Amino acid sequence: MSDDPAGAADRAIDDAADAAPPPTTGSRAWHHPADHPGESHHDVLGTRLNWLRAAVLGANDGVVSTAGIVVGVAGATDSRSALLTAGLAGMLAGSLSMAAGEYVSVSTQRDSEQAALAQEREELANTPQAELDELTALLEDRGITHDLAREVAEQLTDRDALGAHARVELGIDPEELVNPWHAAWASFVSFTAGALLPLLAIVLPPRDWRLPVTVVSVLIALIACGRVSARLGNAPTRPAVIRNALGGALAMAVTYAVGTLLGATGV
Repeated sequence: MSDDPAGAADRAIDDAADAAPPPTTGSRAWHHPADHPGESHHDVLGTRLNWLRAAVLGANDGVVSTAGIVVGVAGATDSRSALLTAGLAGMLAGSLSMAAGEYVSVSTQRDSEQAALAQEREELANTPQAELDELTALLEDRGITHDLAREVAEQLTDRDALGAHARVELGIDPEELVNPWHAAWASFVSFTAGALLPLLAIVLPPRDWRLPVTVVSVLIALIACGRVSARLGNAPTRPAVIRNALGGALAMAVTYAVGTLLGATGV
């Protein structure tokens, strides 16, 4: 038989775990780990890119949310203490809210993954032959001939039945379940880092320079965030940058107008 069962198993599991094409970095295409044993598996790279993308989006939210708050307050008052208080309150509220939301969301995902693994473990214990047939059929769906799929399924089952079914059938790696605490801390830190920019930009410069410095620094940060997130997602850079900058500019314009109106009416 010309096909290598181990190589076929790796390819089948990789295809099942990643429905989308494997990620690329710049102009470098992905290669199978058998070709470059010292390089990271593309699943690991994809996970890292997802975390990095989430961190960039969290920082972007911190920039926009806090900028909207401090610019709005700046429209009503030029008190540095009021700006600092509002900015710190917005930063802490936003970062804690992001962390809590991410923790709840990822915990739900982890619970679902663990429930699916528990069900798969029970099925493997009660109906092993049916599960072997199912794994064979799933491998055949990936383009492997029946005889080779059967051989691969048997080898995978002998080695790690639950791991094979989890990756091929469920798209889950039992050794790499999502961690809600990691997600919560990442969201907290990234939002806080993004929020610090408009906060410092509004309280550090002299009174007449506060607003222009804040607006310019926020727009530069949003352009950078849009560019990075687009590159991480292999998306066109220009539309992402324009959307990000226009969204942030609109948020600051609206909150400044509302703050100015409230300040003028003495509310």
